[in-house]
Order: sequence, then structure tokens, then C-alpha cells
Amino acid sequence: MNAWVWLVGAGLLEVGWAIGLKYTDGWTRFWPSVVTLTLLAASMYGLAMAARTLPIGTAYAVWTGIGAAGTAILGMALLGEPKTAWRMASLTLILLGVAGLKLAR
Repeated sequence: MNAWVWLVGAGLLEVGWAIGLKYTDGWTRFWPSVVTLTLLAASMYGLAMAARTLPIGTAYAVWTGIGAAGTAILGMALLGEPKTAWRMASLTLILLGVAGLKLAR
């Protein structure tokens, strides 16, 4: 499988486990904790598969960028987090950085 496909999938799974942390209630809820840990493991596996061929600096930066931006977007959409102009501008910069790393490859 293409390393970039692994990496994007891993980044999306990172969004899932990061949002899942909110629902574990400090690891006190069993099933949300199981799902979150499963998504975490799958996300790490995808990152490891991508890092087999991509430079680790690029892979890690893209993985965290997708995770950070996606988590912030879902936090605003699902969890009522603030939607300020600064947050939107910052998310745009993260996404531009991720795209730049892909284009620089």
C-alpha cells in the first residue's frame, strides 16, 4: 500500500483516538477506553508502515498535523469548542504545512 495512504489513514485514526480520550472520562469508562486504545494502536501501526518509506520527520509532522487539525475541527463541531478567527487561521496554517510537506517530497 502507498505510504501516503497509510499516513493519511493513520492521521484520521489519530483524530479518532484523540476525540475518544474525551469519552473515556479519564480511562474510567470501559468501552470508550477499549475503542480509544484500539484506534491508538491502529494509528501507530499506520504511522510505522508509512515511516518505512517516508522520512520520519515528514511522516510524523503530517501525522500530527492531520491529528491536530482534525481533532480541533471535530472539537469545534461536536464538543462546542470556540470557533474564533485565530483558531481558523491557525488550522489553515497547519493544513498548509501538511500540504507543503507532501509537495516537498
